[in-house]
Amino acid sequence: MSQGRSQPEFRGKPLDVVGIGNAIVDITSRESEEFIRTHKLNKSNMTLIDEQRSDYLRSVLTQSRQTPGGSAANTIVGVADLGGEVGFIGKVSDDPLGQAFMQSIREAGVSFNVPPALGTEGPATGRCVIVVTPDAVRTMNTYLGVSAYLYPEDIAPSLVASAQVLYCEGYIWDVPITKQAIRQAIDAAKAASTKVSFTLSDTRCVERHLKEWESLLEEGSIDILFGNEEELAVLTGADSLEESLTAVRSRCEIVCATRGCKGSVVATAEEVFEIPPFEVSQRVDTTGAGDMYAAGFLYGCTSGLDLASCGSLASLVAGQIIMHEGARSEKDLGEIVEQELGIVCGQRQARMLEAAGVLEGANYG
Repeated sequence: MSQGRSQPEFRGKPLDVVGIGNAIVDITSRESEEFIRTHKLNKSNMTLIDEQRSDYLRSVLTQSRQTPGGSAANTIVGVADLGGEVGFIGKVSDDPLGQAFMQSIREAGVSFNVPPALGTEGPATGRCVIVVTPDAVRTMNTYLGVSAYLYPEDIAPSLVASAQVLYCEGYIWDVPITKQAIRQAIDAAKAASTKVSFTLSDTRCVERHLKEWESLLEEGSIDILFGNEEELAVLTGADSLEESLTAVRSRCEIVCATRGCKGSVVATAEEVFEIPPFEVSQRVDTTGAGDMYAAGFLYGCTSGLDLASCGSLASLVAGQIIMHEGARSEKDLGEIVEQELGIVCGQRQARMLEAAGVLEGANYG
């Protein structure tokens, strides 16, 4: 594995990352293994369900907490928590869950301006019933609702162009009109020299959209690819992580392969970096670990860190998430990163000013 200090090149822009994905609310409950069997849940995976099934599962939970979620939304909030400047593109309905989502993501410092869907006849705001078992594994049951219906007119090319990176969530690829909107966002990113990052999200997503996602890679539409070992294996048909990386790394600038408690691997066409896991005191809930890994990595990239440091930062913040319930941090991530890695977060603007000659002699870590 390489020990080099490769550093990706990004253009200085007003925003670091703009995400596009499902705008949903997480309803999380800690339940037993028997609960999984009784209600015939597909453990450790994300299963798409209808509104009736969602209402039923909510009714049988023994306890629950409600928090705004969605994979890409979690990542974008994570970048904001680290001090990044971010935006999000997603769809909610004008109902109580939608209002809660909009308020929460804006309070987190995220630019979110997609108008909610109006009227009472259409789909409701999406929600995900997350069951966490004693082994800290999360099983997700998602009613996408209106979040699945992004339209091309919901994409603001100027917002995409203002970011260093566009982050796309694989979960949202199921509806043709939404797929069209995402492709429009990718086209806007490419026209503006904005990097495109893409997360595979789930093995079933990869199975459903294998040919199309292979085409995205072949077209050079993806610059940074995120996936775990299993997802990459499905994407490439490979029998080992090494084979998966070999198949993918020549078709995008950077690929990040997460391996759970084994850490992760960051690879380019020329180099491979093995990133050790962050040692945690306890595994409480793995919900959002992959989302936060992407947040840490993208924050590092857009802040000018080398790839090995980006991987370490990603591993650290992912480790923080699994030590408590929920997909968003309960602690000051910037403070933790500075203590553990000596990296001062939230200084992107100062670094840009220094690079432009506005500041002299300052040290930002």
